[in-house]
Amino acid sequence: MLGKTYDAQVCSIARALEVIGERWSLLIIRDALFAGATRYSDFQRSLGISTNILATRLDGFVQTGVMTRHKYSQQPEQYEYLLTEKGRALAHSLVALSEWGDQWATDGEPPILYVHSACGHGVTQQTMCPHCGRVDDPAEIKAEIGPGMPPDRVPPQAH
Repeated sequence: MLGKTYDAQVCSIARALEVIGERWSLLIIRDALFAGATRYSDFQRSLGISTNILATRLDGFVQTGVMTRHKYSQQPEQYEYLLTEKGRALAHSLVALSEWGDQWATDGEPPILYVHSACGHGVTQQTMCPHCGRVDDPAEIKAEIGPGMPPDRVPPQAH
């Protein structure tokens, strides 16, 4: 079983997985982004997630700055969980993941369509090169050492 941290990995994907890599996490974010869920009871009712897992995920999102916790009732004391800018920025990744699911994990037509609220047209997530435009072929994408790579992790041939 995988741990919750990927300390041996120097990779932004690994860092992102530490925050949102658990399956319930993405579904909670999805409901917050696209269904307007903010309250504990909204998430619990929509997802059918166990209460201890939901509480742990929401607390983790607050700790990592993906959500803020806001008191909306004094008696009884109740809170809502609001996405921060950091949390809302996950919309692009979820649209991309949904497109992958529509193509590779769904039989038939897409079950959910994502549309631009201003005009009603469908949105897509695309990989773009600022020089050439859209990059459709994954074989044309390569990973290179970036400026944030610790010097002791850079292979000798890359210096």
